[in-house]
Amino acid sequence: MGRVEQRVSVSLKERSYDIVIKPGLIDELGMRLQSLASTERIAIVTDRHVGRYYLRTVVGQCRQAGLRPVSIVLPPGEKNKTLTTVGKILDVLAKERFERKSLLMALGGGVVGDVTGFAAAIYQRGIPFVQVPTTLVAQVDSSVGGKTGVDHRLGKNLIGAFHQPEAVWIDTTLLRTLPKREWIAGLAEVIKYGIIADSKLFSHLERKMPAILKLEPQAVMQIVKRSCEIKAQVVAEDERESDRRRILNYGHTIGHALEALGGYRSLIHGEAVGIGLVLEADLARHQGYCDLKTVDRIRSIVRSAGLSDRLTSSSLKKVWAAMQHDKKVSQGKVVGVWPSAIGQVRIAPLERATFAEWFHTVSAGGRGRSK
Repeated sequence: MGRVEQRVSVSLKERSYDIVIKPGLIDELGMRLQSLASTERIAIVTDRHVGRYYLRTVVGQCRQAGLRPVSIVLPPGEKNKTLTTVGKILDVLAKERFERKSLLMALGGGVVGDVTGFAAAIYQRGIPFVQVPTTLVAQVDSSVGGKTGVDHRLGKNLIGAFHQPEAVWIDTTLLRTLPKREWIAGLAEVIKYGIIADSKLFSHLERKMPAILKLEPQAVMQIVKRSCEIKAQVVAEDERESDRRRILNYGHTIGHALEALGGYRSLIHGEAVGIGLVLEADLARHQGYCDLKTVDRIRSIVRSAGLSDRLTSSSLKKVWAAMQHDKKVSQGKVVGVWPSAIGQVRIAPLERATFAEWFHTVSAGGRGRSK
């Protein structure tokens, strides 16, 4: 396919930045950092899995560019997305005497990006950072938009801050070293974009899923770029999630609850979101917001991506309680995002009685429940 660079702008006035998408971009990181950094001090935050593949290369490039990199290698996994982990990053920054103009790089998936961004947001009240996402979830979603933070034992992303990166640099070839489970899980976020904002993207996914699953370069480039365009547009319209940006939470109300119930161990993020996409669509149908055909198309594409569409064995009380700890709860009410058609959603509160009625019909009829 060649190494053609694509750019997507995130327009936020003085906080604006570019998302650069280019196969092989990892070979240019030293040069790009040199042009961006105000000082020689760079901290590269990664996890053990990603570091095994890429850390030596990135450190070498930084040194060749005249920078002085410090490596911070974290244990992998959502269970490490905690204040304790952020504290470890801050300890290194303080020990190495990082200043306000020193730069952090998040080299990894969503967890690395979120904890690095949060550390950047609070160290000396804010220092610059760049995102180099290595997973599909991070490339199409979590690296863009400035949401940073950590989980609490009672809920996901309850502690955090908005802190926009200086740049997002995406190398789609890095996805080749991604475990198959992580790659498939990331497709849930891509599917989400089609449902909330782009019926053409959704139809494209229906047609091209076999090519996407084979990691065909052109197919991957297309879905990453289009996902970033949608995310950038929504973020530009509503940076701090007061209204429009809430549509990005579709699939995440139930998804986050399932993650929390599993202790952030049984389901990875995209797997939980995939289930959430289907169940929240069915909840929308139950509330009269969309028809059965819409639900069936969503269910079908989730399955075609290799994702589960079924709720694991959980009680109504547990799921609803976990949903109550979601950061989108307002005045005790769960605020959900509900598809009305492919490419269109509405935001509306969900009453417990409505959820209970739907949950019992799902349990009785088997739609969405594991057998």
